[in-house]
Amino acid sequence: MNPTSPDTGSRLPSLAFWLLLTLAAGGVGAIASASAPAFYLSLDRPAWAPPPWLFGPVWTLLYVLMGLSAWLVWRARRLDAGATPYVLFFAQLAANAAWTWLFFAWRQGQWAFIEILLLVALIVATMAVFARIRPLAAVLLAPYLAWVCFATALSFSVWQRNPGLL
Repeated sequence: MNPTSPDTGSRLPSLAFWLLLTLAAGGVGAIASASAPAFYLSLDRPAWAPPPWLFGPVWTLLYVLMGLSAWLVWRARRLDAGATPYVLFFAQLAANAAWTWLFFAWRQGQWAFIEILLLVALIVATMAVFARIRPLAAVLLAPYLAWVCFATALSFSVWQRNPGLL
């Protein structure tokens, strides 16, 4: 991509939209996790649990990759060609934000675990649809899927270890 080409200017607003959208979803989750570091440290966690400071940078990178992924699909296939990729993308974004509220704000370990299983399924479905449109878009979601699978195991472990708190 040539940054001085005439087409670049038309790409930037849509790229900004998708990046801001995914980062806004992260912001919704961040509101729910304002007290997450202290709560997280108060929980009985497995030895393989990451430190609280790691979550912010990892999620920021993942949201950027998600935004880039959606943007690539948008560039290849607009809504007039069908809404399925976007419905799935928005559904997984909503599920992503909901998990943080269930786990950290409402402290509902069982529901957070059930919901994160749904999130994994939505990510896989999104990747499958994205792969048919733009394979690179699906590849960009692979780190997100890997992290959410890890978070699923962590969520289950923490929920089981802390029945009185979650």
